[in-house]
Amino acid sequence: MLDTSLRKIISTRDDEFKPYDRYGEPIPGMSWVALSGDLLNGEFECFLLRMDPGAQSRPHEHMGFEEFLVMEGELIDCDGSVYRNGDFVRLLPGSKHSSHTPNGCVLLVMLRGNNRPLSADELTL
Repeated sequence: MLDTSLRKIISTRDDEFKPYDRYGEPIPGMSWVALSGDLLNGEFECFLLRMDPGAQSRPHEHMGFEEFLVMEGELIDCDGSVYRNGDFVRLLPGSKHSSHTPNGCVLLVMLRGNNRPLSADELTL
């Protein structure tokens, strides 16, 4: 029989999204809901990320793997690649990027290891 003390249900309703502040200050137009993992433990995180129309992520380098599924909308990476609803993207450790969305999107993000914030100059190296 199911031991219900070993189950956790997390609401992903709109009112559960909080300002996206993984790097300290919240990033305008970005919000998230933590789903699994002890956030910022450096091992594994899974979360929903919502980006409002016109939002842009800060440049960063992946210290571990990042994988995400585009659940709604589209996301455009710094090299012009467009990820659309249903696309699953894997970024290997050492990859550097920043993304933006003209019309908004929702991503299911799975992250292993922390990201290292970059300056705009470091992104082009």
